Amino acid sequence: MKKLHICLVEDEEILRESLKDDLFDFGYVVYDFENPLTALEYCTNNDCDIIISDIRLPGMSGIDLLAQVKKVKPEIFVIIMTAFGSVQTAVDAMRKGAYDYITKPFKTEELILLLERIQQFTTIRNDNITITSQLQSKYSVASGVIRSNKMKEVFKLLELVSKSSTSILISGETGTGKEFLTNVIHYRSNRSEKPLIKVSCAILAKEVFESELFGHDKGAFTGAMKEKKGRFEIADGGTLYLDDIDDIPIELQVKLLRVLEESEFERVGGSETIKVDVRVIASTKVDLKKMVAQGRFREDLFYRLNVFPIQLHPLRERIEDIPVLIDYYMSKYSNGRIICSPEVIEVLQKYNWPGNVRELKNLMERMSLICQNGSVTIDSLPLEILTSLHSGEQSHLGSVSLDKIMADYEKELLKIALLKFSGNKAKASEFLQIPASTLRSKLDKYNIEK
Repeated sequence: MKKLHICLVEDEEILRESLKDDLFDFGYVVYDFENPLTALEYCTNNDCDIIISDIRLPGMSGIDLLAQVKKVKPEIFVIIMTAFGSVQTAVDAMRKGAYDYITKPFKTEELILLLERIQQFTTIRNDNITITSQLQSKYSVASGVIRSNKMKEVFKLLELVSKSSTSILISGETGTGKEFLTNVIHYRSNRSEKPLIKVSCAILAKEVFESELFGHDKGAFTGAMKEKKGRFEIADGGTLYLDDIDDIPIELQVKLLRVLEESEFERVGGSETIKVDVRVIASTKVDLKKMVAQGRFREDLFYRLNVFPIQLHPLRERIEDIPVLIDYYMSKYSNGRIICSPEVIEVLQKYNWPGNVRELKNLMERMSLICQNGSVTIDSLPLEILTSLHSGEQSHLGSVSLDKIMADYEKELLKIALLKFSGNKAKASEFLQIPASTLRSKLDKYNIEK
């Protein structure tokens, strides 16, 4: 952990030297100054985390020093030392940006407690900056995991809207990447260092929905033992993601509309109006226009959310992205040890992907555990994927006999078994639980070659 660098500004030499020695003993790097102008010059051009300054100083007051420091280095913490009769002046200093004040005379331990609080805050802040930087880097390269024109158009839209505070409605099937897209938008925005709060409207019970979004005051209802902030309040300055917005109770939609339009609300059971600055990104897996027509979703709320609509197409409609996504997730889960053969990629491009990108991601994670020989081959793929490849031609009862349906199904199973085991008839017969002689007979019957 980095030692904090402290600039101590005090014109009383005895107090200054004594305090400097005490702080040094506690492990801090301390530079002391009698003249605030000299201290200001040093802090402007050198590493300084904290300024501890008296209010009454020659040439410049501690308040004036605070104002000048905040102009050039607003990240520096300032602690004001004041005599008992000047407490109101110190309070005014806090309104102008001072971190805290301490009243003379004080024990060194009191000051150390303040410094330890700053140390903890600094550590958390630096960790947040590091994490935010990593996330920004991660999501800035997200456009590299696409090849299809449809997704390229989506990322063009993101370039237009990310830096704004416009409400966004993302539509798409389950698993298409709506939450991932929300991450991209937030970490490319000017709000990236503020919270990204996510709420699944599908899993919240109707009874607690209002409290979760808007919070509640103590005693608002049975069990409300203390005040609770809602998700809007927690997300202040940042982004609130409302997943599956189509599941929000209709009786709460008018209150959500008010927050979007007025940026204010009251907690459940409260009368105080709370102002917030929150960007809302909502997502839906259904057609909200149809819900509006059916009276299950407010039309005014729909248009307020739909200021900037983004449509995410299912994976089956953008097969150009599949090889890149396969490579990305396989590299992630196997650290580059395992690859998918060209035959596997061709098969997976023909698959329908009902679970979209989420299903592909889960499959690659599974394959990275199953395949230890450095390559994913066709026989490694799950039977349900291989079976689905041959389900395009559907039989229709009434137009085809039952014998024909059963024969076609048997033929497809034989093909799948041979495909799964790369033509090895012994393994295929064992998999189908039939004698090898029966397998050969059926292969001849249906004229199926290796």
